[in-house]
Amino acid sequence: MASTGLQVLGLVLALLGWVCGALVCAAPLWRVSAFVGGELVIAQVLWEGLWMNCLSQTTGHIQCKTYDSTLALPTSAQVARCLTFLSLLLGVLAVMLGVAGAKCTHCMGDGKQASKARLARIAGVLLIVAGLAYLTPICWTAYATIRDFYDPNIAAPLKRELGPALYLGWGASVLLLLSGALLHVGSSAPGGRVVPVSGAAAKPGPSTGTAGEVKQQEKSFV
Repeated sequence: MASTGLQVLGLVLALLGWVCGALVCAAPLWRVSAFVGGELVIAQVLWEGLWMNCLSQTTGHIQCKTYDSTLALPTSAQVARCLTFLSLLLGVLAVMLGVAGAKCTHCMGDGKQASKARLARIAGVLLIVAGLAYLTPICWTAYATIRDFYDPNIAAPLKRELGPALYLGWGASVLLLLSGALLHVGSSAPGGRVVPVSGAAAKPGPSTGTAGEVKQQEKSFV
């Protein structure tokens, strides 16, 4: 039997993970400038994201500019764009299916609990796929940033550090994975299958009625 509490908790975590994922996708804070030189006063900080880069100055002025060409971006950035966008689309679809298949909703009627549970399990699987798809570009970007940071062949002004968006992206991925697991487990059927007994099957058959009449006649003769 479906667990309403696990389903509701899974849907809430899915919405929270999707919102965090959308913010990370739009934020230009995937990579930030690394200060490894001998300068003590830094006048500008460079932020880099999937869609734009921003230049922040100590005066508080921030200037952002979108990338001129998508094809001119590195392959990792293009793949990250595709995976994050695919993850967000899967998240929207999974939440819609999860709401329709939740036990506490009446989207499909109350007489189709088996179909609703199956729909909710599909939504859980989609959320897990969305979480894995979102986790891939986050980990890939973090690995490339750390690799370039410790590469002695890369000049100090070109080195970058992990931005706060990556940490929020890890949190969003965990929320999506956890919500998918909760939704799938909360919609799973129990170990023993209960076969419903219809009203017609519960009525005594003609043979039972005949046997009862014969016994009643025997008692009357005695």
